[in-house]
Amino acid sequence: MNSLLVIALLPLALLGPGMAFVSIGGGASTHVSITGTAILQKVRETCQAVAEKNGYEFNPTGSSPEELVQACLGPTATGEVSGAKFHSALQEIYAQNGLVDRDFVNSAPHHFNSEAFLEGRSLITQGMVAIKANVHNENFQAARTTLGRALHTLQDFYSHSNWVELGYTKPYSNLINPGLPLDNLADVNTPTCSNCDSASGTCPNQLLPNILKDKKLTSGYMGVFSSVKPKGKCSHGGAADRTSKINPQGGISKDERHQDNLAFHNAAVQAATDASLELLQDLRLAVGDSNFLRMMGIARSSVLCFVIDTTGSMSDDIEEARSVVYQIIDAYKGTQDEPSEYILVPFNDPEFGPMIRTTHVDKMKEEISKLTASGGDDEPEMCLSGLQLALTGAPSSSDIYVFTDALAKDIELKDTINALISSTKSKVSFFITTPFSRRRRSLRAASFDDYKDIALTSGGQAIHVSKSELSQATDIILDTSTSALVTVLQRARNPGTQETFPFTLDESLKNITIYITGRSITFTLTNPAGVTQSQSEASGKLGTIQTVGNLHRIRFNSEKQAGNWQININSNQPYTLKITGQSTITFIYDFVESFAGPHPGYAVLSGRPQEGQSATLILSVMGRRGPSSMTAEQVSLAKVSGPESFSNGVLTQMDNGEILVTVEAVPKGEFVVVVKGTDKVSNSQFQRQSNTQMSLSKVKIQAVVDSSVEPGQTFKLPFSVMTQSSGGKYSISARNDRKFPMIFPNELTLVTGQYANATLTITPPASTQSGTDVTLTIDAQSSNGVDSNYAVLRLSVVTKITDFIQPLCKVVSVQDNKCPHDLSQCGHFQWGLSANITDGNGTGIESISLHQGNGTLTYTSLSAPIIVANYNASCCSQTVEIIAVDKVGNVGKCYQSIARSGVPPALTLSLPLWICLLVSAFLVRP
Repeated sequence: MNSLLVIALLPLALLGPGMAFVSIGGGASTHVSITGTAILQKVRETCQAVAEKNGYEFNPTGSSPEELVQACLGPTATGEVSGAKFHSALQEIYAQNGLVDRDFVNSAPHHFNSEAFLEGRSLITQGMVAIKANVHNENFQAARTTLGRALHTLQDFYSHSNWVELGYTKPYSNLINPGLPLDNLADVNTPTCSNCDSASGTCPNQLLPNILKDKKLTSGYMGVFSSVKPKGKCSHGGAADRTSKINPQGGISKDERHQDNLAFHNAAVQAATDASLELLQDLRLAVGDSNFLRMMGIARSSVLCFVIDTTGSMSDDIEEARSVVYQIIDAYKGTQDEPSEYILVPFNDPEFGPMIRTTHVDKMKEEISKLTASGGDDEPEMCLSGLQLALTGAPSSSDIYVFTDALAKDIELKDTINALISSTKSKVSFFITTPFSRRRRSLRAASFDDYKDIALTSGGQAIHVSKSELSQATDIILDTSTSALVTVLQRARNPGTQETFPFTLDESLKNITIYITGRSITFTLTNPAGVTQSQSEASGKLGTIQTVGNLHRIRFNSEKQAGNWQININSNQPYTLKITGQSTITFIYDFVESFAGPHPGYAVLSGRPQEGQSATLILSVMGRRGPSSMTAEQVSLAKVSGPESFSNGVLTQMDNGEILVTVEAVPKGEFVVVVKGTDKVSNSQFQRQSNTQMSLSKVKIQAVVDSSVEPGQTFKLPFSVMTQSSGGKYSISARNDRKFPMIFPNELTLVTGQYANATLTITPPASTQSGTDVTLTIDAQSSNGVDSNYAVLRLSVVTKITDFIQPLCKVVSVQDNKCPHDLSQCGHFQWGLSANITDGNGTGIESISLHQGNGTLTYTSLSAPIIVANYNASCCSQTVEIIAVDKVGNVGKCYQSIARSGVPPALTLSLPLWICLLVSAFLVRP
């Protein structure tokens, strides 16, 4: 099950004729398609259950992820629904799934090669423990990372072992349950294969007859660098497997589909899909439907995240932030614009945090109402430390708003902040309320420029107003705290100049707004019909203009504004321009690099692309009805600052709507991604731009996190640094958002084109909660400061688990004798059951819930040794499934049905007896 393209679904067009890869749902043999098929099915099932529970119909208008998200979030809520978060979550899982083929190419357990069954099973079950712990702490990105890897290893079992050759068609459930044994494993001295001497290197079935007869489980030995294998053992097979040339030659891998193994290949694909569904179902039951969907990115796109200075001079600002939160909660409740999550990070000096994160509006109101202003006499505050917490804790692509009136005392974090922005693609906007007269004495221009630089890098804005003007400036938060927000255009000019900026608006855009920041600015806006409006017209034919501090906000009058527009701006001072709107037409992207090996592919970069070579990115364009409703005609890398400069990419259109883009001449300096094309639904031209700026580097950092880390234990992370520039000493810095102690070299001496190896150690305290997510940033910079690059990595702190036994749920009595056999009369009667739930010597029961059934479930104290659960329901609701989850995520369940299948009671005593009587009656008929 090759993962030749690990970030996206693979097209036939990019692959050789010997292999067949198609998009999600096609059933072809890629890790991506198997994973995607399983996830879409499980998400659909979960959405259906949530809809039934909440009393609305789940009825997607089509099969695209966008339409699935729309139906799942509820058809009654008003507002636009974007599928971008779901797409991004899928891409994260696919990427990590495929990276197993790069980062662990020679690891037998990661692929169930070389009969490493116990070790492979351990990787899966340890991964499941980490996923459940991460979700419990709402660290969904870390959970997706581990999920992708665990699914890869699980899926490889069915391709690399002889499970399907032994005649098994169902998943091997013991692989996700370490409390059950792995039986009948072939030992190292047992020969398993006959020789395959065909020219193609493939044979229909090389397994020895006694292996098949005794149902011995084996897998092929794989040697990327060595041809050694035990005598008589099967090989994996393929050109990259050196053991496949040693007797017995050939291989039993079913990764590729060919004539000799077609039936086994298809059986392995089906078994791997079913096994993926089984693992996903276990996770769903353990974490609950709501958190399962959040892990999969099924959530409203808006996240409200405030980073607030709480020093003594900030009382007015805190009150305004509180007012904005209340406005958003009250105005957007019950709509698709209602934030899916609220995040609050206070900072002062020397303190910052903690980060408060909640999905409940009352909790957010309570927490922000607690904020008070105090201290901070020396002015510079820990602004960037607070921002670092927000960037690592908030979901990717969040909008983060920083309120402050002081310098950043921790300006050394600026490079780390920029790296986190590039990694998360989140936007940061600053509301700075330092009095202008005071600014000349104490707020240095360079420090204010630091805030502007961070905002521009992220696609946000730096708004400078007096405290009395702040309430007007925060309208921008109301504008941007909405679902399906897209950027049409963003530019910056320093020094300022007169320039005309053309832009295209399509028919899907709503709530179109232009933001201009800067001083001494004049501008003229022109619509497709030639109608104009200048900055002096507060309320004109095209829109309403509001000016406060250095911000000019233009809100368009009409929704129907499709066509080619332009805005002319004139100023000799620095300024920025940003044009936004609400639309389901958007795109997601990742810069990638290719990798070689038995299963070559593309991997998402964790830093900047390399200078001196073409840039490659994988891009998905989304519309109202999925990728098929859009046509991307031009993808460019464009400079935001300085003279207009575009570098067009070469597009390779994939069958599933994904696009591989190659840009040969990359712009110098910072650039963004610009996509132009046609919306087939409205037949109108669209234009979209990424928010996050990117640049090239001659420095490269490589690092792989290969496992979770235990509390109190030191974790060693090897990393390598290389430069294509002149060698010499490069400074190394590393930071993590939890302030865990680390040891690493402060500098490395590099030789051009060669990797220098080093090791970083990090030790989470023994008191660290299981499921804690750690974001680690490593930065390498040349001695002259001209070139640098970074790597952003995530580690999960997970307590070692010894409890793998599922809770026991046993039905002890059923009271259904009042239920009528005629279901048309069921509404007048009730039935019930009692069940005993225990966890033996385990960690204890965490939760009990209904997975099926519309009745009422009650139970005694969860701390009791035996928990008594009672269920009562209408006789019309005839099945119930009770789920018990212990404190480490093991799932136990009991199921009961009172359905009688229309069989009269007198004949239900013995089904075989009933059949015999019926047959006898038939035989004795005259």
